[in-house]
Amino acid sequence: MDNWQQINRATEEMNPIATAALTPSSFFASNRRFAPRLRSVLPAAAMSYAAVSASAPSPSSGTGEQVKAAPLPHSTLEIAGARRGLLSGFASLRAPYRAFPVLASNRHVETIFAALTRSLPAVKLRRECLRAPDDGAVALDWVSGDDRVLPNDAPVLILLPGLTGGSDDTYVRHMLMRARSKGWRVVVFNSRGCADSPVTTPKFYSASFTGDLRQVIGHILGRYPQSNVYATGWSLGANILVRYLGEETDKCPLSGAVSLCNPFNLVIADEDFHKGFNNVYDKALARALTTIFKKHALLFEGLEGEYDIPKAANARTVRDFDEGLTRVSFGFKSVDDYYSNSSSSDSIKDVCIPLLCIQYVQADNDPIAPSRGIPRDDIKANKNCLLIVTPQGGHLGWVAGDEAPFGCPWTDPIVMEYLEHLENEKDSSTKNNTSYEGVSEASVSHLTVHGQR
Repeated sequence: MDNWQQINRATEEMNPIATAALTPSSFFASNRRFAPRLRSVLPAAAMSYAAVSASAPSPSSGTGEQVKAAPLPHSTLEIAGARRGLLSGFASLRAPYRAFPVLASNRHVETIFAALTRSLPAVKLRRECLRAPDDGAVALDWVSGDDRVLPNDAPVLILLPGLTGGSDDTYVRHMLMRARSKGWRVVVFNSRGCADSPVTTPKFYSASFTGDLRQVIGHILGRYPQSNVYATGWSLGANILVRYLGEETDKCPLSGAVSLCNPFNLVIADEDFHKGFNNVYDKALARALTTIFKKHALLFEGLEGEYDIPKAANARTVRDFDEGLTRVSFGFKSVDDYYSNSSSSDSIKDVCIPLLCIQYVQADNDPIAPSRGIPRDDIKANKNCLLIVTPQGGHLGWVAGDEAPFGCPWTDPIVMEYLEHLENEKDSSTKNNTSYEGVSEASVSHLTVHGQR
């Protein structure tokens, strides 16, 4: 779920007595005043969660001496993949996964709670617009001032939000701030029309289209040739990212990637989207899509062929929007053809760089990215892939960890530890290679030039 306001509106349609929706700006501006009131309606036992977690004793031998941490992450997590052993050194994975009380009892409660109440970190961004080969445009949001304070070889992290999401989403901001605090250069890739990015052609984006991402990565590598570049994607952004990795295979220029809440199998995700309360998310995302579309409706005026513009403009479901517009724009013969040929589950086997996937599962806990769509066998078979599955979480929720319930998702510290591990591996490898190459006179000359930059 990528647009909390749309979910709130869709919920109101199903529940006439719901309170009026708050705008994102007014809600987050008053978040500090709202949080204490919300805490007051939660049971006292639930509110002791953070204190209990913080004061929990370290494992003891019974004599008062602390014992060595368990060799693998806590048993509350499902871990799979050839490189799972590296997680044993992650401090963020030694404690059990403790979902915030009350919220963890229902996946929808956790999903919507996170969307409504997660804090929005303040940061000043600088926007850069790139023109695509088809004359379309995407917007890159950088942290303002980083060019002046970060070294040219600082690692770069590209963030890919979910469907209709952008740099103003809370889960994106929290990850941005965490990476930035570690000295990373961070940029949010806003797809066409998202986060008020410009739309200059009658074409948005899709789960299958990796062209814009490929251009963005090339642009960043060209600007920061001394930096290692990584990417993290959520939901649909994760699907696009993993598809890109599979297409690039061993030619992928990224140094590592993270996939969060990836629907993986879009056919399965579409099936579950129409079940029970999941209709709320379907309506919400459809409303978000049509809102973006209507801002740029004149660009689509008079399109011929199989386009069904009225259906897209008035879509009540994501499937309606995709049938009327998306699948036609990207050359698919039907919406089912689009979903079956745009799933990133088919790309896992071709991924050739380190990839961490984090999902939820508890009776198909994630209402938008069902557990049965996770390509577990392919992840286990690929030496580059690693999977962590949590027992609760909702969708883009993960209301757990030290900062619950209003702070960053539980995943953020794990993602950052993983990326820093990869960066340290890269640094060590580079130093070793440089030391070895230094034997030759040509290499010594190269090192001298490099040292002067």
